[in-house]
Amino acid sequence: MFSRAARRRPAMRRLGPAGSDWSPYARLDDAVHAYFLHADVALDAIAGVLGRRKVRGFTLERVVDLTEAGTSVWQEAAVCDGRRLILWHSEELADDAAPGGTVLDSSVQVLPLDAIGHVGMRTLVGRDERGQRVDRGVYLVLATATPHELSAVQSEPDAPVAAARFRPEAFRFSKSLEDGGPGQIARLIAFGRLLGRLVPS
Repeated sequence: MFSRAARRRPAMRRLGPAGSDWSPYARLDDAVHAYFLHADVALDAIAGVLGRRKVRGFTLERVVDLTEAGTSVWQEAAVCDGRRLILWHSEELADDAAPGGTVLDSSVQVLPLDAIGHVGMRTLVGRDERGQRVDRGVYLVLATATPHELSAVQSEPDAPVAAARFRPEAFRFSKSLEDGGPGQIARLIAFGRLLGRLVPS
């Protein structure tokens, strides 16, 4: 997808206003250009670690928050190349010294698939007015064995030794009819099933 031939193509025009439905686009770069405000930043970060490997599946997310400083957009891409999970996200941060008053915090994380110890997916299934099946939402959780949080837990009120509760690092994704629509629900289900097949047993 990010091969030398692909990089020679003319710059892609935006496929629609940022936030447009990305689910019709099978190619990562098309979907990112349709959905993200900072498509060039996202694709550059992902391409830097993806190299010449092919994208097997992906999901995208955007959250718009209204704060005292104005509107803030949080963006996330999760990309699987068959061996790794590449996670990119960005968030706009206030910076009085920067032109426009904000900077984009762009982060990329690479996780080998064998680090994922649990793939959990819950789908909300309903019926439409004709009685046909409708997927109304999906929640995907990818949990690792990496400690994310250790907290002390007192087993008994007078016990001198407290036990430790371990919470593993986990990545959560969700789509609903109100947040993403049926196309993005279907794409996230497909992404979860792909990871379920590829994660080593």
